[in-house]
Amino acid sequence: MSNQTPQDQQERLKALTRRYFFKQAGIGLGGTALSRLLRRDLLAETTSPHAAGHITLGPKPPMFPAKAKSVIYLFMAGAPSHLDMLDFKPKLQQYNGELIPAEFMKGQRFAFIKGTPRLLGSPYSFRKCGRSGAEISELLPHLQGVADDMAIVKSISTTQFNHAPAQIFMNCGFQIIGRPSMGSWVTYGLGSECTDLPGFVVLLSGENQPDGGKSCWGSGFLPTVYQGVEFRSQGDPVLYLTNPGGVSAEQRRASLDAMKDLNEMNLQTAGDPEIATRIASYEMAYKMQTSVPDLADIAKEPDHIHKLYGTEPGKKSFANNCLLARRLVERGVRFVQLYHRGWDTHGVSANTDIVNRLPKLCKEIDQSAAALITDLKQRGLLDSTLVVWGGEFGRTPMNEGRDKSKFLGRDHHPRAFTMWMAGGGIKPGMTLGQTDELGYNVVEDPIDIHDMHATILNRMGVDHTKLTYKFQGRDFRLTDVAGNVVQKLIA
Repeated sequence: MSNQTPQDQQERLKALTRRYFFKQAGIGLGGTALSRLLRRDLLAETTSPHAAGHITLGPKPPMFPAKAKSVIYLFMAGAPSHLDMLDFKPKLQQYNGELIPAEFMKGQRFAFIKGTPRLLGSPYSFRKCGRSGAEISELLPHLQGVADDMAIVKSISTTQFNHAPAQIFMNCGFQIIGRPSMGSWVTYGLGSECTDLPGFVVLLSGENQPDGGKSCWGSGFLPTVYQGVEFRSQGDPVLYLTNPGGVSAEQRRASLDAMKDLNEMNLQTAGDPEIATRIASYEMAYKMQTSVPDLADIAKEPDHIHKLYGTEPGKKSFANNCLLARRLVERGVRFVQLYHRGWDTHGVSANTDIVNRLPKLCKEIDQSAAALITDLKQRGLLDSTLVVWGGEFGRTPMNEGRDKSKFLGRDHHPRAFTMWMAGGGIKPGMTLGQTDELGYNVVEDPIDIHDMHATILNRMGVDHTKLTYKFQGRDFRLTDVAGNVVQKLIA
């Protein structure tokens, strides 16, 4: 003891106290428990090619022969009015202005409607289109021209009637944030055929961000390498992609190599798959410095393509995003999702009604959505690309009439709405499902969100019940414990 300093003596005595013993033991036991959890849930000991922890960006084989290699999902955030666009109801026209029968209102909740509202017939005419005879509104003249390439599904329903949870549910299969989006599930299960672009790309247009925010294309509990990467259609496609001033390409490469070595050392020690994600993300960002500027330069497209889509290079628009989506799938990107915001037509003003606002919205998307189908078809890509169009729910067959507004509008309606699909092994020129004579309830071929997800995955060669990820002690999937492939849609 005489050779020890006072500080050494204090440390020796501290080590003998009961409090110090339990503190140190707690740290050791906690570390052991954490490493066990990391080993079991994050690294998921399994040889399955689709198992958790296998950070693979390259292409993976489908579970069975696939019809589609890529998905382009045109998401109309805010919920378009199916009754004014794709689901014509003569009886609703006939009873326009009359009070809705009481049985429709009993026990129902609405976002804004109060009391007993009046029925609202569509102010727009419909016509039968193509050989299929699909009834499509005058608001969509270009889509009328490709009716025989589309499968129109009129019998979709959801459990959510507010925008944010409904959008998250439509994209993630669950209404609360934290689950992976469909694009993340697809790229996790199938990887990407493109080596210098992300497997899942998101393009935005319209007024602002979707109500559900970035959770709509987030990776949830999947490794973040599978989350959607947002591209901009105006200005630099991806922020901070170019090197800072004074930094050469050689210096950037050398710094990335050094960070990669350090991260790989950390990965060996910690075993955290997010470190592998970080390594992959840095490498992808480096490759995108070359690939993205060329990809985003739609001005290189010939004049007849710009005329087909109605594109204007350099401007932010849904049309530009549709053309960019085609360029992305040409390069092997697996999942491209376009969000066009602004479809919330409540009728509280001229900017939110179905007389002034809805025609403007339809004009913004009609030509380019039809052009996307036409362009993919003429390039031989429609068979291998599944195009999906729709919103998070429908609109009521009654006028909302909030605060005695004189503008015509419709409230949120989760009980029935319409989507359409084209290409990718979907039966063309068909209409599936029916709503009642007022467009209020589904009466034939009911389809829920999990069914749609199961069908999309099926066309990609994926069994939705087997694409799982172990998290918090159980296997999760996009369709949770539900979902059936809609066989009537299968070509």
